[in-house]
Amino acid sequence: MRNLGLPDDTTIEAARVQAGVWRRMGMEKRLRLAAELIDDARATTEAAIQKRHPEYTARQVRLAGIWLRLGDELFRKAYPGEHVLP
Repeated sequence: MRNLGLPDDTTIEAARVQAGVWRRMGMEKRLRLAAELIDDARATTEAAIQKRHPEYTARQVRLAGIWLRLGDELFRKAYPGEHVLP
């Protein structure tokens, strides 16, 4: 019975070390890192959308990324009249 919320390839000792690193980082640095990870994920998503839809303008790429995050129903409510697919 091992599942402590850890990935299968992570030992308990590795998780302890990682938790210690996160604690020593401090709140500001953790928030900054989280924001960077979010920005990186958004950029990766938008690059994939642009590759899939080379005809999209930068605005359409951004909107398609928003569509992915919000889902169809909420996107249609927030951006009525916009027609993009990811």
